[in-house]
Amino acid sequence: MKPLSLDMIRIEIEKAGDMEQLRHLRDQLHEEFEQRLLLSHSLDWNRELNQVHDWLIHHTIGLAQAVVHAEHGASPELYAFVLFGSGGRREQTLWSDQDNGLIYAEPADETASKRADLYFKILTQRISSMLIELGYPPCSGDVICTNDRWRNTYSGYQSMLHEWLQDPHWENVRYLLILADMRFIYGNEGLVNDLMDELFAYIDKHPIMLEHMLHNTLHHKISLGLFGQLIKERYGEDAGGVDIKYGAYIPIVNGVRLLAIQADVNESSTEQRILKLQQYGHVEEEIACDWLEALSIALKLRSLTPFQLEENQYTSRGKLTAEGLTKQRINELKLCLRIGNDLQKYVKKMISKELDKG
Repeated sequence: MKPLSLDMIRIEIEKAGDMEQLRHLRDQLHEEFEQRLLLSHSLDWNRELNQVHDWLIHHTIGLAQAVVHAEHGASPELYAFVLFGSGGRREQTLWSDQDNGLIYAEPADETASKRADLYFKILTQRISSMLIELGYPPCSGDVICTNDRWRNTYSGYQSMLHEWLQDPHWENVRYLLILADMRFIYGNEGLVNDLMDELFAYIDKHPIMLEHMLHNTLHHKISLGLFGQLIKERYGEDAGGVDIKYGAYIPIVNGVRLLAIQADVNESSTEQRILKLQQYGHVEEEIACDWLEALSIALKLRSLTPFQLEENQYTSRGKLTAEGLTKQRINELKLCLRIGNDLQKYVKKMISKELDKG
């Protein structure tokens, strides 16, 4: 397959009439983007790859909606299909899983409520199964549209949101941070915007929430030892390798997200959060540039970790192998981790300042 422009890729995706055609195209694009990674700046590559993921997912939802419409009629309520996790942040790898949900408008009465519940249960099952066909495995943590928690009415999401905010123990704060990465991809965007506005408004009035979020944010430590050495996997098939996802990428993502929440920056991608924090004067340009460099390295190294096809779905353990730790990559990774370490200290300092202001 010759290299395609993004416009050509979009046209090819939109032309696919069924999942077999779409899966064949995804597999071709997977190979092409593997090659592009070696020739592109990783942030540019990430933007293009995630635009392609969006088109693939959007088209899959459209195909699923058409099937359900033919069998069960039109959607009884407005709805929004959303992405969480790396999809919400526009940072999916070539093998990311499904982190998604569905929000639908409040039905008028109990009869309408029962119909909507059944309809969206059928629709989300169809969407999820078609995404599995496309090679996206279900989320191992069950943050997925087929789960009743994440397939809910707007008022259901509101209730969950306020429950988590008013009882901010560890698990509830984890859900809040998942929600903070939510991004609209199909349907009615207003449902998503309104919910995000509620989240930010509550935190504005109750800054103590930032302290609860800080504990979760700093949970994953940078994989760098006291004397600047890499902390490597000690056992199993990844022995000698480094956990790029949880030792480099996630700590950076988590830190920037909390700073964005503190500053009322309602962006979902880590790159855009950094740029907006700089634009609005919350962080100096030099520091923002360091964070962008660390993010770029983390995204590149994460995308270089080995993947496999399991039951025809793309998966990865997120570990860079010992063989993959070339001298150049070790130097890049150490730079990324030093910046990540400084970022975590910066986050702790800034949240402490905010709390001291009362």
